[in-house]
Amino acid sequence: MSATQPKAVVEVTAQDLVGPGVVFCPNPKMPLWRNHPRVFIDVATEGAGRCHYCGTEYRLKAGEQLAHGH
Repeated sequence: MSATQPKAVVEVTAQDLVGPGVVFCPNPKMPLWRNHPRVFIDVATEGAGRCHYCGTEYRLKAGEQLAHGH
């Protein structure tokens, strides 16, 4: 992974996360021409994650609290 700027930044909320704190890319709002194989990106661990296919960075919105436990 390079240290270059992400191609796009998507802020996500805790409600956008699925399973163990991940989002998937491409996301439903992306145009069809940007499609690539679906990958799951861990956002919960460090507050952000980047897609290795398209470079989109997903960041947990400031102040969001993740639900822990049941």
